[in-house]
Parts: sequence; C-alpha cells; structure tokens
Amino acid sequence: MYEFEFRKPATLAEALTALEAEDAMPLGGGQTLIPALKQRLAAPAVLVSLNGIAEIKGVCRADDGSVAVGGGTTHAAVAKETAEIFPALAELAGGIGDPAVRNRGTIGGSLANNDPAACYPAAVLGAGATLVTNIRRIAADDFFEGMFTTALEPGEIITEVRFPVPEKAAYAKFRQPASRFALVGVFVAKFKGGVRVAVTGASEEGVFRWSEAEKALSKSFAEEAVKGLAPSADGMIADLHGTPGYRAHLVGVMTARAVAAAR
Repeated sequence: MYEFEFRKPATLAEALTALEAEDAMPLGGGQTLIPALKQRLAAPAVLVSLNGIAEIKGVCRADDGSVAVGGGTTHAAVAKETAEIFPALAELAGGIGDPAVRNRGTIGGSLANNDPAACYPAAVLGAGATLVTNIRRIAADDFFEGMFTTALEPGEIITEVRFPVPEKAAYAKFRQPASRFALVGVFVAKFKGGVRVAVTGASEEGVFRWSEAEKALSKSFAEEAVKGLAPSADGMIADLHGTPGYRAHLVGVMTARAVAAAR
C-alpha cells in the first residue's frame, strides 16, 4: 500500500466531518476496501474508519414493526441478532464468507460496495427494505444502480437498513466454493400484497428483481409455479465458473429452492 492518513471517529458527526477532507473515503469492515488498497485500485488520502461508531451498530424492532439493522453491524451480529425476528436474513448473513469475514465485514459496507455477487443486496431488494443514510431514506428499488454502483452521494453513509418482515422468506445460494460468494443467490419474500424475488450473482448489472417469477409466485407460492422458468441469458455473467445460459438456469433452480425453504 501507500501512505495515507487514518482516522477513527467515535461518533457519526465526527465521521461526517472527517469525510469532508479532500480524497477521504469511509472504511467499514474493510473486507473489500483493504484488498483494493493493496492492489492500488483505491487511493484515498484519508481513510475514515466507521468501526468505532456505536450509534450505527445493532439490531432492533422499529416502531413500524420493521427490523432495523445498523449500518455498522457485522455479518456475525446480524446472523445472531435477527435469528428469531427475521430468520431468512439471519441465515443469509450466517452464510457470508468465513468466520473472519463475518466478524469484520458490515452490512453497510457490503451494500455501499454493491458487489454483483454479494448476498445482502438480494435481501434488501427482495424484502423491499429502506436504506437510511445521514441525510435521507432510499427505497431498495432506487438504491442499486449497477455493478459496484449505488445511489449514494460522496460523504453519504448508510446508518441503518429497515427490513419489512415478510410472511414467509428464504435465501438460496449456489456458492462459489473458494470465495463463498454467490454464483447465483435468490431471496424470495412473500408479503400480503404479493411476492418479491431478488437475484444476485447472475447479472452483469448486479442484483435485480425477477418479475416473471414474482407474478407466478404471487398467484401460487409453490415450487411448481416456477418450474421450467428461467430469465433471459442476455446480460448474464460469463466466466470460468459458468456460461450465461448456465447462470440463467441456476436462477430458476435456486428460486424454486428458496420457495421450498420458505414454505
């Protein structure tokens, strides 16, 4: 790496002030940013750690009945603290990476990075969550703007994620065995008004909602409703792990598995 200034504020206000410095960059758990620094893919003059800010950590029930998860909450804490109130989210968080990653990585950092194979974007989009920042609230449908791109502005920090609790939900992930990222991951959430299906790991554009499956499952929430369905292979990721057609097929398979688990 190279020389940079490191700051570790104790409050959100201090962090926002520190981020006003020229070429300042926030640091969550560092599971993505630190490797990027080592490879010189990122070059901040000031690195502002968010790990010491207690006010953006933890899980609780909000007044509206949603599950509120602080942006600085680690994957391990999400898995533990949502186990009873949102089991599908807990299972997803508990399957991210390995113990080292789960005890350092944060939900806010993962969402701000928006890796196309990350797990949390599927839960956020699938549940129709709201992302709360230091300046506004952003609906999940408006947050993700493409691979590694979000609606966040410079100096904007995810302080909380609010998840509506579905009647039924589950996440099914086909793991890349080395990284444990999702070759394809599908989060299915059944609400009174319908079903949402969000897919990660498959598309070059990042996480997306699969509307065809949502319509089918809203009529009949059963594995048979999506039997034989698959999204178009156009725009799917092609790499050494699989062709676009393979990933499109996996989307259908993992959606059915998620529905079976939710039921």
